[in-house]
Amino acid sequence: MSDVMKESFLEGIPVRRGKVRDVYDFGDRLLFVATDRISAFDWILPTAIPGKGRLLTRLSRFWFDWLQVDSHFISEDLSTLDLPSGADRNALAGRSMIVRKTDVIPVECVVRGYLAGSGWKEYSRQGTVCSHRLPPGLSESDRLPEPVFTPAIKAESGHDENISYEVMCGLHGRELSEELRRRSLEIYSRGAEYALSKGIIIADTKFEFGLLDGQILLIDEVMTPDSSRFWPADSYRPGGSPPSFDKQFVRDWLMTSGWDQNSPPPELPEHVVTGTVSKYEEACLLLTGRRASEVL
Repeated sequence: MSDVMKESFLEGIPVRRGKVRDVYDFGDRLLFVATDRISAFDWILPTAIPGKGRLLTRLSRFWFDWLQVDSHFISEDLSTLDLPSGADRNALAGRSMIVRKTDVIPVECVVRGYLAGSGWKEYSRQGTVCSHRLPPGLSESDRLPEPVFTPAIKAESGHDENISYEVMCGLHGRELSEELRRRSLEIYSRGAEYALSKGIIIADTKFEFGLLDGQILLIDEVMTPDSSRFWPADSYRPGGSPPSFDKQFVRDWLMTSGWDQNSPPPELPEHVVTGTVSKYEEACLLLTGRRASEVL
């Protein structure tokens, strides 16, 4: 995993670059390329995490296969796409997914099974999480009585904005909102139960969905360390922020680095890079049952 991809390039193909993925438009299909970029606090960091894109792709592929739900995934076989001459297929292999193009439903379908992050901050102030009234006396990282659906919308700038379910219904209609909530809770519950059997607590996660010919499809990435909070089950203790397999390791270092979060972020030190790679690899191994060298 010594190769690092900060940005992919396919000459002549329209592309939209997100924080991590480069999305190429091939008409009715898209090519998702997971780079090794990493973001935190709504900034793309200057330091890449070697092999991260392949790990994220493998985990999403695993979940698409395991969940057996309607999704946008088609194939990883790049030979089925008319790539421009000179395209570096080796660099793209393992970090790319060919998917159906959908009309993206512009809402983050967040499911929380544990009290952490912005949910914990809100609960500490007023006893709720996105308008869900929770029992009094809960501690940070406590398991919730049952998972809660807490949608969010992408803000024009800054962090995603948590919204109530009623606001979501006003934006997208009650029928569609109810179906997205039902699917999100079901997928989370199934995935969290499986992950726990492998030693990982999925404290929370977010899903995205799209519409294609009236059909709702699960899109983007699924229950990866970039889109979820992963905690090791064997060391889980409520009452604080548990160790994690996800980006929290990077966030924790940034919060102690002196960075003001308003100016370009600093380079990550080598121990943070290698530590992040190790955590992502361990999560991939536990969930898929295969070592990173086999997976990649």
